[in-house]
Amino acid sequence: MRFGFVLISLIVSTLCYGEQRLKWNALPELPSTLGVAGPFTGIHEDTLIVAGGANFPEPVWENDKVWHDQIYTLSMSEKDSSWITVAQLPRPLGYGACVSLPTGVLCVGGNDANSVYDEVFLIKRDGSIENWQALPEPNVYGVAAILGDYVYLLGGTTGLELRTASDAVYRLNWKSGKQAKWEKFESLPGGGLAFASVVAQHNGQTDCLYLLGGRYENQDGKAVYTDRVYELNPEQPNARWRKRASMPKPFAAGTASALGQSHIITLSGDDGSLFGRADELKDDHPGFSKESYLYHTITDTWVSGGQLESNQVTTHAVTRGDDIYLASGELRPRVRSKKVWHLTPVELQDAGFSKWNWVAIIAYLGAVMGIGFFFSRRNKDTDDFFRGGQRIPGWVAGLSIFATLLSSITFVATPARAFATDWSFMLINAGILICAPFIVFVVLPYFRKINATSAYEYLEQRFNLAIRLFASLSFILFQIGRMAIVMYLPALALAAITPLSLSWCIIIMGLMSIIYCSLGGLEAVVWTDALQAIVLLGGAFISFGLILSSLEGGWSEYTRVGLAYTKFRLADFDWSQRSYMVASFWVVLISGIGQSLIPYSSDQAVVQRYVSTSTEAKARSAIWLNAAMALVGTLLFFGLGTALYVFYKSNPALLDPSFKTDSIFPLFISRELPVGIAGIVIAAIFAAAQSTISTSMNSTSTAIVTDFFRRLGWRASESSYLKLARGFTVLLGVMGTAFALVLAIGNIESVWKTFMMVIGFVMGPLCGVFLLGMLTKSANSVGAIAGAISGVSALVATKYLTPASGLLYAPIGILVTFAVGWVASRFLKYR
Repeated sequence: MRFGFVLISLIVSTLCYGEQRLKWNALPELPSTLGVAGPFTGIHEDTLIVAGGANFPEPVWENDKVWHDQIYTLSMSEKDSSWITVAQLPRPLGYGACVSLPTGVLCVGGNDANSVYDEVFLIKRDGSIENWQALPEPNVYGVAAILGDYVYLLGGTTGLELRTASDAVYRLNWKSGKQAKWEKFESLPGGGLAFASVVAQHNGQTDCLYLLGGRYENQDGKAVYTDRVYELNPEQPNARWRKRASMPKPFAAGTASALGQSHIITLSGDDGSLFGRADELKDDHPGFSKESYLYHTITDTWVSGGQLESNQVTTHAVTRGDDIYLASGELRPRVRSKKVWHLTPVELQDAGFSKWNWVAIIAYLGAVMGIGFFFSRRNKDTDDFFRGGQRIPGWVAGLSIFATLLSSITFVATPARAFATDWSFMLINAGILICAPFIVFVVLPYFRKINATSAYEYLEQRFNLAIRLFASLSFILFQIGRMAIVMYLPALALAAITPLSLSWCIIIMGLMSIIYCSLGGLEAVVWTDALQAIVLLGGAFISFGLILSSLEGGWSEYTRVGLAYTKFRLADFDWSQRSYMVASFWVVLISGIGQSLIPYSSDQAVVQRYVSTSTEAKARSAIWLNAAMALVGTLLFFGLGTALYVFYKSNPALLDPSFKTDSIFPLFISRELPVGIAGIVIAAIFAAAQSTISTSMNSTSTAIVTDFFRRLGWRASESSYLKLARGFTVLLGVMGTAFALVLAIGNIESVWKTFMMVIGFVMGPLCGVFLLGMLTKSANSVGAIAGAISGVSALVATKYLTPASGLLYAPIGILVTFAVGWVASRFLKYR
């Protein structure tokens, strides 16, 4: 088995190695007869701008270099558009740095035959120029990048000769416009450097600057080409450059660009092998390299990026979304190109979707449907439909709680986080281990004592009807929104690794959940949850085992690489004043406790399992089993993420830039797992999604019928209530599926996230209200309302007025609600 998996990986890696990662589409050529090197290039409002630059008039070996001042523009929104000369620069100028801003193309420094300049100006699509604050010193052959609110200028020379290469790094806040002043930043490591490349890219944790290659003059006056790579996180306190894996060969005067979410691709460059021989070789010079290279920021690895269509250097790679634009440049000494290219990413080809994968998926979906039909005949009234007639075994209820809270988002995202970072977020999952005794001995007895069908019945008995109805309505709105997200996000991963479209993935998940949930009620939901828990854990175990078997050295290699690259780090013990802004140890720990308290003490979806067993002892066993399963699942999913890191660090050519980091597990499933096995793991993703969706449907239907129709006096027979419950289950499922489809085909994801954020602000304070009632005798309804309002206000203020980590939102909402509610109740002695 191990030999076969390793052999397949080697074959695929060989096929992928050197495969072209970009599609080259020719745009209209630049009007310049010869093309130029060192132009200012960028995009402003769907318009490609090329300005200035220099070339050698023909015959190139008999004439001196000439600088130019023309500003050309090309509309990218108009079909069959052509280049237009719209204006001129203040003077002929070239070889400066440039970046594209929302307000125009910012041009920094540059030179002509006699001088190097410190001027900075903005070119807009109509050719108009806006002067900005000048640099502290002249600069040419420097490089610039935009990261967040800042433009960074790195290296370059202050004079016309290489010996004036500078190690200075400057930045300015571009949002301040032409009044922004340049400030000195962390200097380049290793001294002055020119002709380098810089790219802003994500490293799995945050956006960073990557400095690639460059050229400098040593003490003997000789030009040195470097292959060094450095990374800088400017937002980090006391930011320092970090050495990364060197490039395959020296690299200078070339272009590089971000590709996908965590790759950098080089687009030709000069390796220095023929430096100083231009006059000797002249037209026999072979030109600059057409070999590209791919760097992966997370695994810190280089691989071949395939052959380039063109080898243009001394120009700039202009990016817009996933697209790259390359205009003009130099093909070999003194020879320019007037070609302009539009480059788009190419997805690596896989082997297709096997029929055995379909067999595994269909078998799983068939089993789920069978469970729904089996339990449909046992639903005689709403107690059967909402609580399973309290016939649920404790171990089944425990697996159901585990599967419910482990959504498909977690199933995919947790390994991705461990792949990109380390195990420091594991403490969030450990929150249930800390909270389990409190839930078992404090929270659970309250719900069992009142024999609740809806968790929010407790709030009426402890406070009043209004609080119950508000809490139930908040839960209902949150679950409808959650259903859409839980269907949409895993559907993105499933659509990328199966022949199914995004819409069909959503429809299948929604339709299957609606059928078995509406037929079988809670019994069908919890038993399918148990099956789904086994399938998703089994899929993860299989993947983990196959990765270990593919590694040369197996477990020892896994631990060696994991330890060498600190992938097993459990906590960031940052006790500085800024520790509350990041995922430090205490922030993650407190967040884990808060995020566990919310579902286990105030979420109908979980509380419903507490009252589905015949005795309180069985309910306690369900909570303990869930805690144990959470520990196993946490170790498994974080371990799987590290295994993926070790695998792809050993096989970097298998990484596909078109896949986002969050989809690293689906990438492995679709490309590396044997047929049939991949189907089982894909079924696990369906399972994780459906367990959450079906729970949301059933628990929300329970809340609507119990807290509104039955409580507010809608008179009907028990059979009518059962029909109503099934009707709402179908309606809620259709609504969740419809909203997920709207997310898939519309551009409203940001609107939906805002809606979920607003509703989410209520869930922490709602938990605080439950705990206020359970832990204090003096609490009253006025105090509870005052606490809840204060909790929501505190969360809004924390988000918009402080830099606090979002991990703290849950505990802040709980604590503020509880504290204000208790104090207010002490002063307001009435209900």
